[in-house]
Amino acid sequence: MRVHVDRDRCQGHNRCYALAPELFDVDDYGEATERDDGTVPPELEDKARLAAANCPEFAVVLEEDR
Repeated sequence: MRVHVDRDRCQGHNRCYALAPELFDVDDYGEATERDDGTVPPELEDKARLAAANCPEFAVVLEEDR
């Protein structure tokens, strides 16, 4: 699984960061970004799904492995 933050949608609520700081970071403007290349370790997949479900702007996008 990979996670991505759509910067055009992000409004800086930072719920994703609050729920999964292992997967997200916050830039100098208060907007969330994915850490590294966005790869989600298997043990953090539930946190990634929770972060996506709690984003009021639907800015957190998940790509499931096939």
